[in-house]
Amino acid sequence: MSEVITEVRGRVGCITLNRPKALNALSLPMIRDLTAALQRWHHDPQVLAVAVRGTGKEGPFGAFCAGGDIRFFHQAAHAGDTSLGDFFTEEYALNHLIHTYAKPYIAFMDGIVMGGGMGISQGASVRVVTERTKMAMPETHIGLFPDVGGGFFLSRCPGKLGEYLGLTGLMLSGPQAVAAKLADLALPSARLEVIWNTLGETPFESAEAVERWVLAQPGTMAPEKLSPQPQMDAVFGLPTVQAMLDALEAASDEWSQNTAKTLRARSPLMLNVVLEQIRRARSMSLAEDLRMERDMVHHCFHLRSVHDSDTVEGIRALAVDKDHSPHWKPAKVEEVDAAEVARFFVSPWPSDHHPLRHLA
Repeated sequence: MSEVITEVRGRVGCITLNRPKALNALSLPMIRDLTAALQRWHHDPQVLAVAVRGTGKEGPFGAFCAGGDIRFFHQAAHAGDTSLGDFFTEEYALNHLIHTYAKPYIAFMDGIVMGGGMGISQGASVRVVTERTKMAMPETHIGLFPDVGGGFFLSRCPGKLGEYLGLTGLMLSGPQAVAAKLADLALPSARLEVIWNTLGETPFESAEAVERWVLAQPGTMAPEKLSPQPQMDAVFGLPTVQAMLDALEAASDEWSQNTAKTLRARSPLMLNVVLEQIRRARSMSLAEDLRMERDMVHHCFHLRSVHDSDTVEGIRALAVDKDHSPHWKPAKVEEVDAAEVARFFVSPWPSDHHPLRHLA
């Protein structure tokens, strides 16, 4: 069975991610299948809009996409496999295609939506979440950074929420995602199948009519703001990760203590890289941000030897050996070298040879 099922139903191009045992984690062939379908439908007058969902273990819906295939990243890094670079180049180009797609693209973000799953949903014209949605950009947990355009969409969250989510990797519920401006409406998961089937059966007259119909669905759940917002903005608006930790560890409230503990468990180097990424991305276009992230992800695997890479080590600890005890280098935020952080933002390619130079 194909890992990406594409079909035209009525006036809608329907995409189902079909790798439920891996929570629909994206492989390079899946990225290529998604890209090919979108490019094909872009020129098809029959297709007014595109809808995308994931298959859960019990059937359609229940899991959207858990991200990229990190086990592949680990194997490819150790093997010196050049398809690792192709994966990121083609994934980021797909993210850009979705953000700039000329037809409505409707993402049903039920269940787990993380990492690469955010990359294929944040550019949607309608982003639907449910009470089962578990949304996060948890990359600092594996010594990576929130890529797939994460700098762009996190930096545009209200206040300093982008810094908070990018550094901690905190998981959001569906209603919280709406308040964070990372989703457009929260609907009960029980309604998704009916909506999906109706999309394929209705003789819509225009692309706008498809979008309007989805946005007008009854039963939406109210947005739910994260708290404590003023305290979060104050702490995550501080100039450095060290200053944030100092403020959190000096406070006695539960939120501060828990947040400090979370940050202390993440890659110290990548916390500093992520803070710089999100703050740079605030003034960047999506294409500029994706080019910067392509540079950064190259450095995650090539700035140091494979045995010294925090990214390779983080994936080992979480997904390969599963000992959940990564040995970060350096081990503490206090020991991070600012010069090494800066190197992540130097492109390894001249601009006219950048793998994403064609993004507009």
